[in-house]
Parts: sequence; C-alpha cells; structure tokens
Amino acid sequence: MSYLIPAGAVVTVAGLALLFICIAKINKAKKQGLSDDEMRGVLQSVVPMNLGALLVSGLGLMLVVLGIILG
Repeated sequence: MSYLIPAGAVVTVAGLALLFICIAKINKAKKQGLSDDEMRGVLQSVVPMNLGALLVSGLGLMLVVLGIILG
C-alpha cells in the first residue's frame, strides 16, 4: 500500500495547482477594474472550480493518510 502515498501527493499537488489558478483568475479580474456585476460574475464562475480544487486536494491528503496507516 505504499504506492498510495506518492499517488496521494500527486493528487494533492494537482488540487493545489487548481487553487493557484483560481487565485490567478481572481487577481486578474481585480486588476482589470471590473464593475461590481462583472466581478460578481467572475467570482461565481470561479467558485465551482475552487470547490473542486479543494475536493481534489482533500482526497489526495486522504490517500496519503490511508497509505501511511496501511503501510
């Protein structure tokens, strides 16, 4: 079961990369000086990706912990 640890680390890093992409999208929108409605639209479009990134990161961490417990 030791293969779960590196696999979980890869999944966690993928989730973190998605989180950084979300942050970059929000920073880009802030620098553009959008109106409130446009900014709300950008934020609403990033929320599902942000939640998905958190889910992926959490699953990766669960794999790492499972690999440690079973290894």
